[in-house]
Amino acid sequence: MQKRKAVLIILDGVGDRANPQLDYKTPLQYAKTPNLDRIAKKSVVGLMDSIAPGIRAGSDTSHLNILGYDPYKVYTGRGPFEAAGLDMDLEPGDIAFRCNFATVDENLVVVDRRAGRIKEGTEELLKDIDGMVIEDVKIFVKPGVEHRAALVLRGPGLSPEVSDVDPHDTGLKIHESKPLSEEAEKTARILNEFVKRAHEILKNHPVNKEREKEGKKPANIILPRGAGMVPHLEKFEKKTGLKGACVVGTPLIRGICKLAGITPIHVPGATGGYDTDMIAKMDAVLEALKNYDFILVNIKATDIAGHDMEPRKKVEVVERIDEAIGHLYENLPDDVILIVTADHSTPCTVGDHSGDPVPIMIYAPDSRREGEEFNEISVLRGSLRIRASDLMNIVMNHTNRAEKFGA
Repeated sequence: MQKRKAVLIILDGVGDRANPQLDYKTPLQYAKTPNLDRIAKKSVVGLMDSIAPGIRAGSDTSHLNILGYDPYKVYTGRGPFEAAGLDMDLEPGDIAFRCNFATVDENLVVVDRRAGRIKEGTEELLKDIDGMVIEDVKIFVKPGVEHRAALVLRGPGLSPEVSDVDPHDTGLKIHESKPLSEEAEKTARILNEFVKRAHEILKNHPVNKEREKEGKKPANIILPRGAGMVPHLEKFEKKTGLKGACVVGTPLIRGICKLAGITPIHVPGATGGYDTDMIAKMDAVLEALKNYDFILVNIKATDIAGHDMEPRKKVEVVERIDEAIGHLYENLPDDVILIVTADHSTPCTVGDHSGDPVPIMIYAPDSRREGEEFNEISVLRGSLRIRASDLMNIVMNHTNRAEKFGA
């Protein structure tokens, strides 16, 4: 039988709940999605739990699970994925954190965890911070998309078992990192000193002084969280036999893919934000299919709208996605299957990830045709009720690559 290739599109955080601003429909239900709906009519459809029913998954643990890596075994924290996704050099024993540029007041109370979603000047802000040495530990910091950054501590006697400095909400004073084991006392001490020194540099930095003049929130502190050591991931191609690539705009997902041996493809205009060029992403997928068997695509903007609690913005993003996926579908080779799903739900009524299952559809030329529309309610008529850990087995089956179990 002919082996097929696969394109997996992750609509980050697209899952949602009934919203009063949308006549108690979800954004997927409310949006006009003619292309997603016509693909659903030719697809196997249903619901998927990112980890397990009711479990609120992070984008990191859910993507690991989707790709067939047990997050309970390989996940050590988000930081290493962020750092790898920013092409930071990581060495054994390094401790990595994901960070936010944020705004705090004179009492170190968080005013804005994203510093007004700062888009410019972050490299300049870090010039006097990157390469800082505290005791015998060298510290590396690199900016990511918008307000995001990654932090790496390198030195002897370090441990990832420390609590976050980031309080994860506004109106709260930044936390003092605490050691969660005796081995982590040094790491917590170094981390707290770094945050203090960085704040002293940032609060008086010319970039921030200019931002304040313009009425913008200063990026006057760096808030680390998600400490971890680099995990060992078996290479994706060895696990599945599929030569993989990814088209993503966020360092986190890029880092997961890199550590799994899935090749990131650079796409001009793929920002990981609202302004990402979705058509360019789909064109990159079509080009990549000439050389790869499996392409993962992540579109982040739906998750941003959920976190921003903007249901109408999420509808707008979904309709742009529909146009882009329609473009991909019209040009998809016959030997390629298409999977569209999400990594988790980010309801606009909540403003954060939830444990609600996400819709999924799997299209192949000979798929059982179960769907009607692509949204959380319509897919209930389909046969799928799976966990993300099942997905790669199903992909292998639909690409005619699954190994027979038994004689």
